[in-house]
Amino acid sequence: MSASESSGLRWVGLAGPTASGKTAAALALAERWPVEIISVDSALVYRGMDIGTAKPSLAEQAQVPHHLIDILDPAESYSAAQFVADAERLIGEIRSRGRLPLLVGGTMLYFKALIGGLDALPPADPAVRATLDAEAAEKGWPALHAELAQVDPATATRLAPQDAQRIQRALEVWRVTGQPLSSFHTRDSAAAELPSDHLLLSLEPDNRAWLHARIAERFAQMLQAGLVEEVRTLRARADLHLQLPAMRCVGYRQVWEALDAGLEGPRLNARVLDTGVAATRQLAKRQITWLRSMQRVAIAADQPRATQEVTKCLAERLGSPLHT
Repeated sequence: MSASESSGLRWVGLAGPTASGKTAAALALAERWPVEIISVDSALVYRGMDIGTAKPSLAEQAQVPHHLIDILDPAESYSAAQFVADAERLIGEIRSRGRLPLLVGGTMLYFKALIGGLDALPPADPAVRATLDAEAAEKGWPALHAELAQVDPATATRLAPQDAQRIQRALEVWRVTGQPLSSFHTRDSAAAELPSDHLLLSLEPDNRAWLHARIAERFAQMLQAGLVEEVRTLRARADLHLQLPAMRCVGYRQVWEALDAGLEGPRLNARVLDTGVAATRQLAKRQITWLRSMQRVAIAADQPRATQEVTKCLAERLGSPLHT
């Protein structure tokens, strides 16, 4: 019997806002336990999007098996329902090999869907989405966010005015069903009463300024590593556009928009650094808000021994590490 079986754990999760140190902590756990990593990240699924997603390097991926990375073309879409199906399949396969599934990432909707289940949401309606895209092109997404606030204030409160993908989906649900998206989210309280078959660890900074500094530093490193050229390559494809989920990812959208504005050189880099860091900070804020609504073991990401604390928490649940 493996340590995870004796502890009653089917899987372990490692969540946290962007730039909180999840990858380093996950690799540290992989040095001590026989784990396989399942990515919980809606951007890492896309091929050709490496720099702006802070995708684990090939060397890092070689240290421990990784799953749900580079599985789709950027022209394709990926949903929470697809993630749950893929994650459940992989959890079973990894456990059958006597290894521990370690779910790592910052897409909190995926974590919540896996833990609490999915509500019966209506399918996408291409005609309604096309109408919303046209309205956004004319009035801007903040105007549609204001409309959402009138019909579904609960959802609007947790979305940024420029969060096009989620604003569109919420308004789509409203127009198709006449019901707010928030009315479909009814499973959380029931799920919280179920016996836990997982351990969710979360790296969350006590000092928000620490995270902001890391975000700014990492985004500057992405620009130096060639983020603009990565987006140029994607933008050159006739089948990619800003309305696709992949191109709405933080960083990619800001570079694309700067290129659309005709900016080049230092002006382009300055604009992208400013807008990209601001968008990433907003993403981190939303991630932390999601985490606070979830049952998890929070670990201060900005303490010097954060990675050691993650290891300690898992050791307390699993017992002695299986690797030495």
